[in-house]
Amino acid sequence: MIPRPVTIVNGLLVLPHGAPQPGAIRLGEARIAALGAIAPEPGDDVIDAKGQLITPGLVDLGVFAVDKPAFHFGGITRAALMPDQGPPLDHPARVRFAALSGKPDMWIHPLAAATRALAGVELAELALMREAGARAVATGRRWISDSGVMLRLLQYCAMLDLAVVTHAEDAGLTGAAVATAGEMATRLGLPSAPAQAEALAVARDIALADLSGAHVHFRQITTARALDLVRAAKARGIRVTAGVTPAHFMLSDLELTDFRTFAKMSPPLRQDHDRRAVVAAIADGTIDVIASGHDPRGPEDKRLPFDDAEPGMAGAETLLPLTLTLVRDGHIAIARAFDCLAGAPARLLRVNAGVLALGAEADIALVDATRPWVVSSDKMAASAGNTPFDRRPVEGRVTALFKGGMRIG
Repeated sequence: MIPRPVTIVNGLLVLPHGAPQPGAIRLGEARIAALGAIAPEPGDDVIDAKGQLITPGLVDLGVFAVDKPAFHFGGITRAALMPDQGPPLDHPARVRFAALSGKPDMWIHPLAAATRALAGVELAELALMREAGARAVATGRRWISDSGVMLRLLQYCAMLDLAVVTHAEDAGLTGAAVATAGEMATRLGLPSAPAQAEALAVARDIALADLSGAHVHFRQITTARALDLVRAAKARGIRVTAGVTPAHFMLSDLELTDFRTFAKMSPPLRQDHDRRAVVAAIADGTIDVIASGHDPRGPEDKRLPFDDAEPGMAGAETLLPLTLTLVRDGHIAIARAFDCLAGAPARLLRVNAGVLALGAEADIALVDATRPWVVSSDKMAASAGNTPFDRRPVEGRVTALFKGGMRIG
């Protein structure tokens, strides 16, 4: 059954550039059929936005679980699934199954495992996985330490025109570390690694990206030194992009006080000067993508001694309001915020979404940007509520969500 066209009126359109513009948007045949100073057509379903933001649905680049209730709550209509699954997404059949797992009200874009079993040794069947629905290739939670393997991967992906999403930590330095070396790790007696482990990994992968011509996306860049390397590489025209999660622009390693395992991340939280560098890099365009890193973990994984607890946070529901803090604090404009949340990840995945434009897929959210609410780990829609932002007041709530022109939330 083909849904009737929908026209959303009396809203503020968040366009790729400039301030939000008063107007309306018409969704028909799963696409954006018209937008701007338009009126509903006969037979349309009409929705009054009542002055709220009309935004693209978020495109979350690099989630670890398909968690539709949390995605819908957070305004996410597409998510790129990391290959770290059980079993890993290193086979075409697994990729195909993952690509179908969210439809019709959520589109999952699998990231193919770069190597068999994510072991960093033998390249997986990348061309076959692309045909099965993989939108990019990823190294998973680990860095490929063998530079020869990484170069072959990049050369092959350049030929296939697939981006490589990589983890940026030199495993030879990080070892079993669970924190960033510094005063806080020393006080708590936690195994730690220097922040330079990230810069070393980034420096090598930038060199190999330059050599191969491939597009390398660093899923998370969290230190000032690594950001300087990415900034310089972009200036030289190397095909690199970078992402980050809200934890690394909102929090520092001071959150580890009292051994709070909900603040255990991969990469670990950094010192405050690195956190400030991340904010500056979002503002100047060095960081392209803000993603949730959604990784729901139950008590069996989190309520353990800090060294033994699993890293990660349930981030889908807080992605939008935490990013909007950057807008309210004057670091970025709202158009830039939604490019980080939707436009840039959609371009990396090569999907016709993430932007309000004629002909783009009708993945749309209505957002009350000033609506206050309090994050509660006990009330989250996610399959587990492991968030370091528990009891934090935030602003910004999705009030309606459309996937392909059909209302899903």
